[in-house]
Amino acid sequence: MSVDLARGIPVLASLDIGETRDFYVGQLGFTSAWADGDYLIVKRDDMELHFWKTADRQFPENTSCYIRGGQVPALYEEFRQRGVPRLSSFEVRPWNMKEFYIHDPHGNLLRFGCGEW
Repeated sequence: MSVDLARGIPVLASLDIGETRDFYVGQLGFTSAWADGDYLIVKRDDMELHFWKTADRQFPENTSCYIRGGQVPALYEEFRQRGVPRLSSFEVRPWNMKEFYIHDPHGNLLRFGCGEW
């Protein structure tokens, strides 16, 4: 019997749902699972991100989410090869997590990490 575990899903702000979809699907390899004029859901493997439309830049420019797991090194290499804009270095941070960062076109910070903490 499989257990349907609860999980957290970030809901991030978007200034333009179409532009957000294009970045996450075209640059980061997510699939567009569902879109309505003011809401978007993208998925890739076990990652799922939701976006809501806003006209206020302060929301995406002050929001982040953290994605952690063993797949992170392969994601970094894929994103590096794709030439994803604003991709940080992939390095061990002072808190003993190996991490990299990406800002999406509207300012949302995606933090990816793996290792012990």
